[in-house]
Amino acid sequence: MSPDDLDARPDGRTAREDTAIVTDEAHSRTHLLRTVDRTALAVWTGAWLGVMFFVAVIPRVLPTVYDGRPYLDRWAQWDAARFINLATYGYDGVPGQPEDPGWPAFFPGYPLLLRAVGTVIPDYRLAGLAISLIAGAVAVAALARLAEQEGGEGTGRRAVIAVLAGPPAVFLFAGYSESVFLALALPAWLLARRGHWAGAALLAVPATAVRITGLFFGLALIVEYLVGEHGRRAVGWRPMGWLALPFTPLLAYSAYQWTRTGDWLAWQHAQEAGWDRHLVWPWESFMTTWRAAWETDYEFTLAFRIEMFAALVGVLLCGYLLSRRRWPELTYVGTQLAALLLSSYYLSVGRAMLLWWPLWIAVATVGDRRPNLYAAVIAASTPFAVLMLLTFTSGGWAG
Repeated sequence: MSPDDLDARPDGRTAREDTAIVTDEAHSRTHLLRTVDRTALAVWTGAWLGVMFFVAVIPRVLPTVYDGRPYLDRWAQWDAARFINLATYGYDGVPGQPEDPGWPAFFPGYPLLLRAVGTVIPDYRLAGLAISLIAGAVAVAALARLAEQEGGEGTGRRAVIAVLAGPPAVFLFAGYSESVFLALALPAWLLARRGHWAGAALLAVPATAVRITGLFFGLALIVEYLVGEHGRRAVGWRPMGWLALPFTPLLAYSAYQWTRTGDWLAWQHAQEAGWDRHLVWPWESFMTTWRAAWETDYEFTLAFRIEMFAALVGVLLCGYLLSRRRWPELTYVGTQLAALLLSSYYLSVGRAMLLWWPLWIAVATVGDRRPNLYAAVIAASTPFAVLMLLTFTSGGWAG
């Protein structure tokens, strides 16, 4: 009698056969992940090249809109220019220019990264595009993996296409902090889903240093730990120490601004000083935005209409997550949405959509059951993505 016969189970399989099955499954998963990664990166590379070429040639069609500005200047708009100034001069401001009261609202992670890359690529405009190229690739690959886990084969590809066809996609390509945040947060979420809490927390730390959104992400990690499959019931309370780490950059940044201004909440008060944003009742912010979107006629009218649409999408997404009892994702999206909708008026809600990965996975999941509806959504969304790209690179407000 062989050792394999001694190890045989009632179902007839031996320990060696079990090992072979596990090995085959591991190889299959690895092959699937590599395929998902390659597909996501191929879509991202094609989209990036197409967008860069489009912005290069569109001034020939719309010369009066672009007014002869150099190519890199078309990308150094709005917050991208602020990040460049922060990387160059720090929070003390541009010498010889009036102090910008809104600067403390921008967390230091992205300007520090831009400055570091700037030692290799001296032009910060080009450095910002390079950062977004690499960070965007990491973000879409992680999004595809997450979507495949939740929705099955093909969902990852559809999620990547959905986010790149979404109206806020321009901010993945521009020198903004969204791509860097997603490149950190999405892999962290994947690690949390596997029960690797230390790794998830360590990735969430720089994510919080990049954007205040990291605060909401840290809360979502805690909820995932408390109610998720790989959470407290499986591993006990010890990882809670790790999950406190994502909040340390906020404390450090608050302390830094206190040394400069004597204000522990300088980053919050900068919102009030720079954009007149403060806490109001939700109906007040709704009415203010409604008037700006429909009852006035000025350059930001379209932008506020998009903000209202994005707010509606956020509310519907929260309802969807609530119905599915996806408490961690609801925490992440819901806390962001509450902060945005309780502000004086809706601002950058459309841009925040880019960070709501449950939205893009939900759209991709619909595509599995109703491919025609998915195709219609992508077809309807793409023109608005192009509109936002044109608006941003021509100097208009896009969110």
